[in-house]
Amino acid sequence: MSRTGPDDLFLADCPARLAVELIADKWTVVVLAGLSEGPVRHGKLIELIGGISRKVLTQTLRRLEAHGLIRRHAYAEVPPRVEYELTPLGTTLIEPIRVLAEWARVNGDAVLDALDTFDVLDTGPEPVERGAAAGPIPRSRGWRSGPDPL
Repeated sequence: MSRTGPDDLFLADCPARLAVELIADKWTVVVLAGLSEGPVRHGKLIELIGGISRKVLTQTLRRLEAHGLIRRHAYAEVPPRVEYELTPLGTTLIEPIRVLAEWARVNGDAVLDALDTFDVLDTGPEPVERGAAAGPIPRSRGWRSGPDPL
């Protein structure tokens, strides 16, 4: 008989690990939040999210569709129109995203303060360059990316 425990989440073949890896992606939660109010077109999602390229948004949407979290609906119109919406499975993630957004709202300043303190105390070697395309990690207290929290 097999017993499972909290550490099983990290086993490579555990379905929970796949779910964590999926939602831990930089854009997944933001895209799901952008779709939380109903069907949205690709261009509107880019406007809602901000800071995401068309290519990365398309890749993210395809991955979410493949995992059953969103549905793509192409209308037979000229010009073509495509909308994306949450599936019932995708909708189950909206409440946890709301909880996470509220946690970020309540604790965001504390996290930024910890980063500031760490930067002052850190005397180790310089961090490895992330690459010019990635840009710096935003830390200003007014910085926000993506749609408003749910």
